[in-house]
Amino acid sequence: MLAALLVLVAAPACTDLTSPPKSSVAATNIWDDTGSYRAYIAKIYGGLQVSGQQGPAGDGDIQGIDEGFSGYIRLLWQMEELPTDEAAIAWNDAGVQELNTQLWSSSNQFLGAMYYRIYFQVGLVNEFLRQTTDDKLTARNVSDDLRAQIHQYRAEARFLRALSYWHGIDLFGSIPLVTEDFPLGITPPKQNTRAELFSYVVAQLDSIRPDLPQAGQGEYGRADQGAVDMLLAKLYLNAQVYVGEDHYADARAAVERVITSGAYQLDPDYMHNFLADNNTSREIIFAVPFDGTHSQSYGGTTFLTHAEVGGNMPASAYGLDGGWWGLRLRPEVAELYPGGPGGPDHRASFIFTNGQSETISSLTDFSQGWAAPKYQNVTSTGAPGSNTGFADVDYPMFRLADAYLMYAEAVLRGGGGDLSTALGYVNQLRERAYGDASGDITASQLTLDFILDERARELLWEGHRRTDLIRFDRFTKNGVWAWKGNVEAGAETQEFRNLYPLPASELVANPNLTQNPGY
Repeated sequence: MLAALLVLVAAPACTDLTSPPKSSVAATNIWDDTGSYRAYIAKIYGGLQVSGQQGPAGDGDIQGIDEGFSGYIRLLWQMEELPTDEAAIAWNDAGVQELNTQLWSSSNQFLGAMYYRIYFQVGLVNEFLRQTTDDKLTARNVSDDLRAQIHQYRAEARFLRALSYWHGIDLFGSIPLVTEDFPLGITPPKQNTRAELFSYVVAQLDSIRPDLPQAGQGEYGRADQGAVDMLLAKLYLNAQVYVGEDHYADARAAVERVITSGAYQLDPDYMHNFLADNNTSREIIFAVPFDGTHSQSYGGTTFLTHAEVGGNMPASAYGLDGGWWGLRLRPEVAELYPGGPGGPDHRASFIFTNGQSETISSLTDFSQGWAAPKYQNVTSTGAPGSNTGFADVDYPMFRLADAYLMYAEAVLRGGGGDLSTALGYVNQLRERAYGDASGDITASQLTLDFILDERARELLWEGHRRTDLIRFDRFTKNGVWAWKGNVEAGAETQEFRNLYPLPASELVANPNLTQNPGY
């Protein structure tokens, strides 16, 4: 697997986007090694997996935060889930409870680390693109066969940069757009508008499509045209939030290409998508692979599998050496499953209630809130993963079920398509969830409110909820849940919190930046 190859390359320091990455190999000879190109692209993919230059910790990629907290997927997941009605965490580390309650400040360590993670990825990609121009490959006498591989690597690198810029657009709004053409060693970059970033990322994705394998034809864990279309669909579906424009027809067309490609199919077992052998699920369109032996970190699915276990839960049943007593469900999302974990919707079957109250009167008490071990370090046959301390579960960033739900939403929002087809896609998900047609809905029941609730049931804890709630105008106003606004019964918060603040440290380092309103 490509992602198992890691080169010792470090991106620029937190605030320095104008210097090339550093390497443990001399700059004069690294690119003379033909294996360096594959190793470097692996390092860019690895930026989504691991947190530093050695596993599981000890030489972190970014500074200013404990390395165990600093993994890309862990940070992204916390920012997408902890401020919502889906999840709460019991820990008291600095900044954690601010995420639980939507009362963060610009000095929150997790928000700052996510910002720097995004630019760590951008820095790696930009340097790879600088070093793989046609002129430089010709000067190094790179063979035609290797050139062809590098051509695809460049497209994959641009996809990964687009992915990180999407996260930046979604989380922070207007941030600097730094590409491989940005001159090194000069003043800090200027701040670009959300609209400029949106247009750039869409153009990049459209440009690289022909250079990537067709949907489902690429190596597992690497970008292909299916991943490109899912990312485009995410951008287009949220375009009204990002740029005030209606792109629902574009969103529908993008997911239509994914669905009709025939490359993916719903896994008959919903839970298989979250187990240690989920790399065999044909439902997953783009995954961030994790390996308990070869890509160890305290982020990613190691965080997700361990943090959701505690109390009376037998850790060994989930392939773990112990639980971290952290994550639970908030009662509002638990109520979306009819009958709870014993009800007809089998997507709730993993919920653990023994010793757990459904309500939460204390955010820091793990026993309050139902536990939800959705990610489990065991295989579909029940065998534990390769390492009980670090998970083998791959993170399913995009999967077919999400494409079905996005298609239905785009149709309902006026993006064209066919309502009966949308209904059929939704009922396929519900028939898997219920085991038969008893959970099917009718066309009149297929509303936007239903879609929002169905996304919570189907995509629980998959890192989509904050974005979904903002798109439905429910994140700050028009909805409350336990401990939102640091009120037990919940309270509305100010709308400016639909965007996270730019890190205070970055505002000091880059005088070209203007803080998001309200902070």
